[in-house]
Amino acid sequence: MDAPRSIGTFVVWDYVVFAAMLLISAAIGIYYAFAGGGQQTSKDFLMGGRSMTAVPVALSLTASFMSAVTVLGTPSEVYRFGAIFSIFAITYFFVVAISAEVFLPVFYKLGITSTYEYLELRFNKYVRLCGTVLFIVLTILYTGIVIYAPALALNQVTGFDLWGAVVATGVVCTFYCTLGGLKAVVWTDVFQVGIMVAGFASVIIQAVVIQGGISTILNDAYNGGRLNFWNFNPNPLQRHTFWTIVIGGTFTWTSIYGVNQSQVQRYISCKSRFQAKMSLYINLLGLWAILTCSVLCGLALYSRYHDCDPWTAKKVSAPDQLMPYLVLDILQDYPGLPGLFVACAYSGTLSTVSSSINALAAVTVEDLVKPHFRSLSERSLSWISQGLSVMFGALCIGMAALASLMGALLQAALSIFGMIGGPLLGLFALGILVPFANSIGALAGLLAGFVVSLWVGIGAQLYPPLPERTMPLSLETYGCNSTYNVTNWVTTTEMPFSTSAFQVYGAERTPLMDNWYSLSYLYLSTLGTLVTLFMGMLISLPTGGRKQNLDRRFLLTKEDFLSNFDIFKKKKHTLSYKSHPIEDGGTDNPAFNHIELNFTDQSGKINGTRL
Repeated sequence: MDAPRSIGTFVVWDYVVFAAMLLISAAIGIYYAFAGGGQQTSKDFLMGGRSMTAVPVALSLTASFMSAVTVLGTPSEVYRFGAIFSIFAITYFFVVAISAEVFLPVFYKLGITSTYEYLELRFNKYVRLCGTVLFIVLTILYTGIVIYAPALALNQVTGFDLWGAVVATGVVCTFYCTLGGLKAVVWTDVFQVGIMVAGFASVIIQAVVIQGGISTILNDAYNGGRLNFWNFNPNPLQRHTFWTIVIGGTFTWTSIYGVNQSQVQRYISCKSRFQAKMSLYINLLGLWAILTCSVLCGLALYSRYHDCDPWTAKKVSAPDQLMPYLVLDILQDYPGLPGLFVACAYSGTLSTVSSSINALAAVTVEDLVKPHFRSLSERSLSWISQGLSVMFGALCIGMAALASLMGALLQAALSIFGMIGGPLLGLFALGILVPFANSIGALAGLLAGFVVSLWVGIGAQLYPPLPERTMPLSLETYGCNSTYNVTNWVTTTEMPFSTSAFQVYGAERTPLMDNWYSLSYLYLSTLGTLVTLFMGMLISLPTGGRKQNLDRRFLLTKEDFLSNFDIFKKKKHTLSYKSHPIEDGGTDNPAFNHIELNFTDQSGKINGTRL
């Protein structure tokens, strides 16, 4: 194969495709602002009136999770560290199962809008306040990274205007969130998942065609040591091994799927608990599909550049730009397709940002506004929610400006989730799984978990782990017809993650740095969760945790698990549920009790509803 030609640039058609994507998203927002009488109450705005069904919610959960960080970060991750990343498929399964069987039943039967309401019901209002504040900080930080990262990567490769893109994404998002509320967020996400799959597919198909078949790609990957699926080294210091991904990954992602407001808000907005669980399980398929696509893209990337790495040859300045570089390289003859890929990356961003904005508005209204101003009417709360959406949109764009000071993406994003999400997950687990935990224990545990994970997280930013811990695979440049020397690849992979501008160089490596700070970034969350749980139990016991009398609804009970099998019970039992719809996972509206909705055949449905 001859040396790759010069890569293409953006043409008019690419901008047209990209603009069309933004316009359609905005149009969906306008539609939901006026459809069905508009957003009358804050519940309509924040919860979609609790009338969503499983499939759109599932796609929406997938979309808001797969931000541009995934579209640009995962392929370059696979390119540099190998396909072990695909072990996340196992992690996703555990995460969805835990979310659906442990957290969902409790949140759903309490019929809450904000997950942090649970903390007040179970502990007290101070715990709730801590949870809320942590969440708001975490989400604004994360959203900033998510807006800025793709804009930067695409800007440097395609010359797509950087701040134009940042402001455009922020504004469009804020626009349809403010107008259409949760329904608009969910349906734009459904549209954006479609775009993401199309963008990935166009890259994979074209790469397979150019490289001459999928077998060539796999052979190249195999020869380059990229198919390293099995690495069972139990050492927690290594960045990705089977165990760090399955154990650490499960904790990290559960803190996002199980208790993060942006996700929980969506599956709570389903009609019935059955629909809510279904949406989580269907979303698992979406996660797997996107994971497969991004791993394949990573392997295609390696196959294309296995003898001439653009990163080492200084053609791109950061690994996150490899994917846009590949797109312009192989799709330059098809005007419009590079635009489709950019739209794909951005729709990832839009969906994540929009869900964050909606969740931030929900949390602020439920946890900060309602408890203090009880006299407000529903109409004015709806207006306040919309005003908050605008404000948080602006804040997130501001955060993006700050994110421009931080470096590599995937890691930074996940480290933030680990440092803050871990202790929060521990707090909820304490409430749901430990009957004797009390508010003193909860606050102490949260504080302890937070301190420990911040200590490790910030330590790792200041003194990045050595390459033998992160194990980047070799990248070659001998195939480039340029003057660069072959021996120079070592120097560039030396410091793979200069994630921050605050690194301390030339410091002596102490055992503390080599062991404690080198903990795999996936274990940050695990550490935070376990410290919180352990300290919480330890302090609840002597402070009278066993004496409190608790409402059983705040805990996970065995009925919650057994009610999965209600579908198979005989019809004549439905009458007995009528008397106490609340215990059985219905919402506060008995007409939405999920028992009736589980009938599949028509006659049963009529009998069930006309009881």
